[in-house]
Order: sequence, then structure tokens, then C-alpha cells
Amino acid sequence: MGSKKTAHREGFEALYRRLEETVARLEEGGLTLDESLALYEEGMKLAQRCQELLQQAELRITKLQEEFGPLREEPEPYPLGEEEEIPPE
Repeated sequence: MGSKKTAHREGFEALYRRLEETVARLEEGGLTLDESLALYEEGMKLAQRCQELLQQAELRITKLQEEFGPLREEPEPYPLGEEEEIPPE
């Protein structure tokens, strides 16, 4: 079982993998009540940390969008009747 400090240094993908492994172990069964409770607690902490990282990423994306505007703007269409004609070759 990992420590809280380790969980705060790991990236989202590693934490999510650990969470999946924890859930799988719980679903397999065959654990004592104490083992199940310990795994459940670890899983809840991992899920909470994953949620925190997702919220931080969402906030960062929001700030970037505010700073740089939309990622892609559509070009302005030509006004009717003012299209450039392409000369024949």
C-alpha cells in the first residue's frame, strides 16, 4: 500500500492504474475484513487524488482558453457577390 506522499507525487495515469488494481483485488474476494477495509480506504484515497488531478487539469485548460481564446476560429465568409474569381488556366 502506498503512502499519501507517494500518491501526491504520482501522475494521474499511475494513480488510476493503482485504483483499478485495488478495485480488482476487492472484486476478487477472498480477503479478510481488515484487508478489505484497508484496500477500500486506499481506493477511496486514490479516487480522491485522481479527482483532484482532473479538477486541476480542467482549471488549467479553462485558464488557457481564457488567455488564448478559442483554439480555432472559422475564417470570415466572403460577403455575397464579392467572391474572388479564379481565372481559368
